[in-house]
Amino acid sequence: MEGISHEACSLAGTLGLGKLIAFYDDNGISIDSEKGHIRSWYTDDVPKRFAAYGWQVIPNVDGHDVAAVHRAIGKARRETMRPTLICCKTTIGKGAPTKANTGGAHGAPLGDKEIAATREALGWKFPPFEVPKAIYDGWNAKRKGARRESEWKKLFAAYARVFPTEAAEFERRMAGELPKDFAAKAGAFVAATNAKAETIATRKASQNAIEGLAPSLPELIGGSADLAGSNLTLWSGSKPVGKEGGGNYLFYGVREFGMSAVMNGLALHGGFIPYGGTFLTFSDYARNALRMAALMKLRAIWVFTHDSIGLGEDGPTHQSVEHAACLRLMPGLDVWRPCDTVESAVAWAFALERKNGPSALLFSRQNVAFAQRSEGAIANIQRGGYVLSEAAEATAAILATGSEVPLALAAQKQLAEAGIAARVVSMPSTTVFDRQDETYRASVLPKGMARVAVEAGVTDFWRKYVGLEGAVVGLDRYGESAPAGDLFKFFNITAEAVTAAVKQVLSQR
Repeated sequence: MEGISHEACSLAGTLGLGKLIAFYDDNGISIDSEKGHIRSWYTDDVPKRFAAYGWQVIPNVDGHDVAAVHRAIGKARRETMRPTLICCKTTIGKGAPTKANTGGAHGAPLGDKEIAATREALGWKFPPFEVPKAIYDGWNAKRKGARRESEWKKLFAAYARVFPTEAAEFERRMAGELPKDFAAKAGAFVAATNAKAETIATRKASQNAIEGLAPSLPELIGGSADLAGSNLTLWSGSKPVGKEGGGNYLFYGVREFGMSAVMNGLALHGGFIPYGGTFLTFSDYARNALRMAALMKLRAIWVFTHDSIGLGEDGPTHQSVEHAACLRLMPGLDVWRPCDTVESAVAWAFALERKNGPSALLFSRQNVAFAQRSEGAIANIQRGGYVLSEAAEATAAILATGSEVPLALAAQKQLAEAGIAARVVSMPSTTVFDRQDETYRASVLPKGMARVAVEAGVTDFWRKYVGLEGAVVGLDRYGESAPAGDLFKFFNITAEAVTAAVKQVLSQR
């Protein structure tokens, strides 16, 4: 229990999750203390701590007494307004003559001799991996489950006869299917966004996307870890979730991991598509939950704003440098860093439609210029990378994401004035681009074409696309505290630097 996040437990008490039951295995042992005992360094009063969180606490239960544990569970089930912690006092490795109540039973096999002695001490006569019939039958819930499933189906069928529309909606949501008209509505929203051609921060473009798409998705449930006003995760239809029930938005407080754990739980339950926001740098606090979402292929959406040194005066503690690259290396996590309103809208639609894994959407604090593009280019955004601006007989490709795409477009013009043709490739999602077929990827980044990447972050990640012979304009140190524009110039992340890099790469060919 010590490993469970305090913020997640606090949040459970705040929300009054009366159906939640947790067991604290209080065996007093860890791996790396003298003989494994924790009393010299772990002095928390766990029951009092959880009572302070607002939990019902059932203390001093003998964890080896089946009847006592059963009674405690019964008491926990009768509590409807608070989560319950059942504190079970146990002996780790009980029955092992030399390793019981020691760290030796925690993280290593007992060994053949100790196992044999433990069997004798416990009176266990059954061979390895055999579950005795009496125990198996006691835990076998097939008949009970089949009966309850049959009862549920009859109840639901009766409900469906009276409320067919509501029943169909429930089945749609629990199956994880989006409304049939969602794709059409998302396409119309992207087209409308393109027509507006707004120059705004992509965090604002994200809020616009939520505002445009959420009315079609009653299963969407949002939130933010104390930064709703900065992440712009609220929309006009947001209603707070509280103990009284209802609502579609959670104010998590400063609980990045707690938020992410709840998002995972909602996705696992089904019937919901959760999204939650914080600054990109604070993805560090959510990382283990993010990894679990990717491992379990959950449909959950993280909104990470303030995505680079572009947030300015908050300084290097808040300025993301390595975070985009780190997230892109996480298997199964789709990472999007859109460059304008249209890419933001497409990223949101793609993340909502994705059923087999989580998405991280990275948005800017500062305004980013709208990028003009063809209808064909708009259609290719969902492929993760595409030719945003072509040049006839291009000899070089400039790869960019997010707020650095305007730098690439400016460099393209500078190069054209010098007689050098370069195409601009926007790569809002390298993870999605990498899943495209080889023919498409080669059409965007042909072999033999000189390549330069620009992103206000660590440079090594981009070597997979530009190779050792290419160049990367980026940042391999932490930021500074200054206005965003000054920082980009200070770190030489400019159109002029991109232009110089392209010329240098071409000169070496």
